[in-house]
Amino acid sequence: MEDLKENGLKIYNAIFEGKKTVEIDGIEYPVKKFSSSGVKYIDIFGYRFIEQNSRKKSEWGKKAREGHKIMWIIKGRTYLVRIMDGEYIHLRKKSN
Repeated sequence: MEDLKENGLKIYNAIFEGKKTVEIDGIEYPVKKFSSSGVKYIDIFGYRFIEQNSRKKSEWGKKAREGHKIMWIIKGRTYLVRIMDGEYIHLRKKSN
């Protein structure tokens, strides 16, 4: 997915604005919720875009409880990107 940043920010905004769907490349994707936690997420193109669970005891859970808006972009078990308060941060350093 070439536009990971653009689509990631679009999904981030949809999740935190409480939208039910997000449109990517002319296709509507539903914003889903885990029934156990209520955490919102979208699975597309082999990526998972997932809201930070504020009930986690982690540093990120604490930040979410403090009101920070945090979303992760994950592929498989690898965390690729964190978007916090609208700032897109690549977690993987590119090797030369």
